[in-house]
Amino acid sequence: MARTLFTSRNRRFGHRDGGGNFSTVERDRFHFRRRLGIAGFLVLAGFAGLFARFFYLQVFQHQHYQTLAETNRIAIVPIVPNRGVVTDRNGIVLAQSYSGYTLEITPSRIKNLDETIDALSEIVDVQPRDRKRFRKLLEESKNFESLPLRTRLSDEEVARFAVHRYRFPGVEIKARLFRQYPFAAIASHAIGYIGRINDKDVERIADWDEAANYKGSDYIGKVGIELSYERELHGTTGWEEVEVDANGRAVRTLSRTAPVSGNNLKLSLDIRLQQVAEAAFGDRRGALVAIDPRSGDVLAFVSKPGYDPNLFVDGIDPANWQELNESIDKPLLNRPLRGAYPPGSTIKPFLALNALTLGKRTATQTIFDPGFFQIPGQAHRFRDDKPGGHGSVDMYKSIVVSCDTYYYLLANDTDIDDTARFMTRFGFGQKTGVDIEGELTGVLPSREWKRQRFAGKNYRDEHRKWYLGDSISAGIGQGYNAFTPIQLAHAIAMIANDGVGYRPHLVKSVQSLKTGETRDVARDPASNLGVKPEHMALIKNALVGVNKEGTSAAAFRGAKYVSGGKTGTAQVYSLKGEKYSEHKVDERLRDHAWFMSYAPTDKPRIAVAVLVENGGFGAQAAAPIARKVFDYFLLGEGGPEPAPVVQERSGDDESD
Repeated sequence: MARTLFTSRNRRFGHRDGGGNFSTVERDRFHFRRRLGIAGFLVLAGFAGLFARFFYLQVFQHQHYQTLAETNRIAIVPIVPNRGVVTDRNGIVLAQSYSGYTLEITPSRIKNLDETIDALSEIVDVQPRDRKRFRKLLEESKNFESLPLRTRLSDEEVARFAVHRYRFPGVEIKARLFRQYPFAAIASHAIGYIGRINDKDVERIADWDEAANYKGSDYIGKVGIELSYERELHGTTGWEEVEVDANGRAVRTLSRTAPVSGNNLKLSLDIRLQQVAEAAFGDRRGALVAIDPRSGDVLAFVSKPGYDPNLFVDGIDPANWQELNESIDKPLLNRPLRGAYPPGSTIKPFLALNALTLGKRTATQTIFDPGFFQIPGQAHRFRDDKPGGHGSVDMYKSIVVSCDTYYYLLANDTDIDDTARFMTRFGFGQKTGVDIEGELTGVLPSREWKRQRFAGKNYRDEHRKWYLGDSISAGIGQGYNAFTPIQLAHAIAMIANDGVGYRPHLVKSVQSLKTGETRDVARDPASNLGVKPEHMALIKNALVGVNKEGTSAAAFRGAKYVSGGKTGTAQVYSLKGEKYSEHKVDERLRDHAWFMSYAPTDKPRIAVAVLVENGGFGAQAAAPIARKVFDYFLLGEGGPEPAPVVQERSGDDESD
């Protein structure tokens, strides 16, 4: 009993046992101290690590994190430059920009778009077309982009939204530049329009290596002058360093690099002449190109029907797009550049000049016209437009009365490849080089052309072979021939200018707002026919005869100037031996009406090519249009009514 109590007391006070070892209490103290030391070491090591990291960040990484901190509170905001102004040759504004307010939504910051738009419509007028356009933009855009719901807000609408802004995170008012086309559809295919930048445009900007210059820009030229001269019109983007608060709102501007406005363009177009020309077409479809033969200036560029480019400024709504895109009249088709038509009898003066040059015909050589032509050994008759024929016909008369039989025989006697080589000198079968994109080459047939055209495996050798019948049809501007109105205008301008041709152009000069300098578009001659002057004089004399005593004499009766011209009627579909009757043929299948002309003949100042689709005889449908154009341009007669100016929207829109 006593021994047991003694042992317990020794253990309690840590006495050594008989073997000299520490008691249990002493061991516990030892382990505690060791753990405490280790913990203390770890704490000291942790603080040392924190201090080292703090020292590294403050000393070695100071510049990096200072930059990040500045970025968090400073936003670099691009300033979109003002797009250049487009005027006609007399300084009348055809396209300009103005500033307006836009109600914009960032979809990624909106939980329920429909509810948000419904709520906004109680404050700001939002029409169904605005909703449709917004949905269309939403489908085409990135979700984080700011998209316009309503454009060109009134001051009252801006003020109403400002009061309720706190209710609409992700919705804001922005000041943007808008494009305005004061003459609406007049010259729309020449001027073109701008539209929102899409993926294809982004690739084009990347090819230019100008991605930085388009930061903040939503719009770019899509067609016409707006597209072809985009880099001149766009300008240079500016930048602002803006201090922002925690919500991303601008507090103050720290620095600013001003944008540089785009260059201004002066076109060669005379917008008043353009109005006269378009009015002369009425409701008919067609094209007209008027050129100054002395310089290549395009004075008028008509494609009927046209479209209102203002519809595209905000992003065209689906209803208007469908109407334009699906219309049977094809208002979006640029007919002067992309409409390729059989030239009909307008080809005859060029073929006659070729015959003189090759020695196939002389001025006094005559043929007898019985009213048809037959290839020897074949029963088919190629008919003349005059039953019974024109009798004895020389070259002058062949042009004045437009004798088909004369040119059937000429085609029979002339190799098609020789004809093609000569016609190439006038620019047929190739682009004229006019300074807007989208021009077609048309079709100038030859043996090689036919071989390539029918080279596919679905065509046999007889398809690829050139036949005499092909030449006969081509001899009166039918068959495979297909020329654009601008090609024909360029060709008649070369004849008016005694064989010297200038590349057609729509831009007359470019003015830099940065330097104030104006540079003119080069006017070096693009080509020279090199034909004998006496041959050219003979053809020009015959063209004067057409307007004095020939097929277009009625259209130019009483004119106070002398002009030269040639009518043409181009067959749209095969008659298969039947006599053509306009009233028995569906309107869309009627012949196309052509007329080319220039005036005054002593010192030509204007040359035109006119096409009226399905218009019938060139003398009746196309020549009177040219007469009105000449009367205004040369005499100032028959001027246009003042064109309506586009208003800013606030709420609703809308024979030969």
